[in-house]
Amino acid sequence: MGLLEFSKLPVNTLVGADWKTFKTLTEGQEIASDKRTKFLLTKAVCRLLSTLSFVQDRRYRKTLADKPLQHDPVFILGHWRSGTTFVHNVLSCDKHFGYCTTYQTVFPHFIMFGQGLFKPTMGWLMPDKRPTDNMELAPDLPQEEEFALQNTCPYTYYNFWIFPKRMMEYARRFLTFETATEEEKSAFRKAFDRMVRIALWNTGGTQFLSKNPPHTGRIKEILKMYPNAKFIYLVRNPYTVFNSTRSFYSNTIKPLELQHITDEEMQQNILDAYNLLYDAYQQEKHLIPEGNLIEVKFEDFEADAMGMTERIYRELSLPGFEEARPAIEQYVGKKRGYKKNKYNYPQELIDLVNAHWGQTIDDFGYERL
Repeated sequence: MGLLEFSKLPVNTLVGADWKTFKTLTEGQEIASDKRTKFLLTKAVCRLLSTLSFVQDRRYRKTLADKPLQHDPVFILGHWRSGTTFVHNVLSCDKHFGYCTTYQTVFPHFIMFGQGLFKPTMGWLMPDKRPTDNMELAPDLPQEEEFALQNTCPYTYYNFWIFPKRMMEYARRFLTFETATEEEKSAFRKAFDRMVRIALWNTGGTQFLSKNPPHTGRIKEILKMYPNAKFIYLVRNPYTVFNSTRSFYSNTIKPLELQHITDEEMQQNILDAYNLLYDAYQQEKHLIPEGNLIEVKFEDFEADAMGMTERIYRELSLPGFEEARPAIEQYVGKKRGYKKNKYNYPQELIDLVNAHWGQTIDDFGYERL
């Protein structure tokens, strides 16, 4: 149990941003009156820490910037609450994979320098469970990299976690890059490639394993960087996804936000962003080279994690499954007693999902309620 409860964090994740990113993201933004103290404290910590970011910058340029990647990354795609975390944790048992850690997401400028100081403190303070689903949290565990990107580049979708009033603007601009400028897309690609190289250095992996739902809408941009990238697309029962996403946003985003929107506004944004992401994936997945994409129902993965993992390795021609099998079996075995949240689907929820996400239900053969 960490010293701090997630709902009572005195700062948000921007404490680990570089000063230029922090200023660009927050300049001119509306700050809610009851969030002013959190903003000022976050700003103060960020300003102090960012004075040391030059140390990593210098080490990165010297040792990693021009080093070629051994393999193009593997990307786990899918909407939030579609099982991407579980699949990420399973595959990351394979030590040939490198990944972004929870520590790197918050302090991406203190990986090649400063971990000995900041990581123990983070582990001592942070909660040991996610507030929505009791999945474990720890500084060295795999994490989705959008948080790390947000702290190194102002052109990321998770800006809406801080400024939710602009959620759909950020969705069209940075979730799918529909309205992003070429300069913004170029800056994003540069920040992402740098993060990948540092993550591999940090974890000792030879192939980056990405778990980041926003990438589901960015296939075209990803392939510009990594033409032979592999993709695992996860889909889950839309009724469960909606219920879980609504709960997740209520419990997880509110402690980080610096402005407010109503529950009704957030609900509509969830419905709209899902379709935006799904449509972008359907429109761009044909760009993926043959043999580099596998689509998986999370219910199938959950029912037979070992069998589905082996299938993923085989269909994507990924090396090392037999070597990784013991570690994967051990992790999967520990999770057999994991108690998931149970959901009841009221008619109001069923009607919303049928009206807005019916295409996904039909495309992937789920039964309409």
